[in-house]
Amino acid sequence: MRRVLAAFIGGGLFGAGLIISQMSNPAKVIGFLDLSGQWDPSLAFVMAGAVAVFALGYRFALRRSSPLFDKNFVMPEKVNVDKTLISGSLLFGLGWGLAGLCPGPAIVSSSFGDSRVWMFIVAMLAGMGLIRLIQHRNNG
Repeated sequence: MRRVLAAFIGGGLFGAGLIISQMSNPAKVIGFLDLSGQWDPSLAFVMAGAVAVFALGYRFALRRSSPLFDKNFVMPEKVNVDKTLISGSLLFGLGWGLAGLCPGPAIVSSSFGDSRVWMFIVAMLAGMGLIRLIQHRNNG
């Protein structure tokens, strides 16, 4: 129960942060990404703040013998840069630049009732399903 409550509170804080910082506003994100037009640098401060909070939290967490609400830390096993990581990063950036949304802000924005956001979420889920199908066929 504590894990579920911690996840709920963390998700709520994350969503509130996305709304307050306007990361869930596609026009604001596209304005940030538009370096050759009317560039809006305000989201750079949001990202810098997020990276700083993460870095401090990560250092604090690794000093503990175990997480607060689990038995063990779950760390990424894969640490190398390969073509899958690069191509996934390129697709993520392309989608972010074209739509002004990425998965977290899209889920938060879906509560505002914009049909374009729902189309983005459907396309995102379809893309995730497609890549899993391709990976499954290549691995087996």
